[in-house]
Amino acid sequence: MDGIGPNDLAIPTLLEPTKNREITAIIIAPPATMEGDTTSFFIFKKINQIDRPELKFSTIARGISVGGDLEFADEVTLGRSILQRVPYENSLMK
Repeated sequence: MDGIGPNDLAIPTLLEPTKNREITAIIIAPPATMEGDTTSFFIFKKINQIDRPELKFSTIARGISVGGDLEFADEVTLGRSILQRVPYENSLMK
């Protein structure tokens, strides 16, 4: 998208450290845009090609910010907040 293709992303360089068995998780924080989602999916597909079933791949949660007003949330943000909800007792700071 926006004229940037998979070859412009240096994905092999990003995936090189995953060969190290000490790495057990990859967490990415893409922008909350169509481009960010597309890039995340592309990276996810590449990681799934690696023979490391124990390697966890995740993105940071997206949703309504603390102190944010629900009436200003867009549909996608609100939808993701609902899909990524947690049980109330898990949301309490301990």
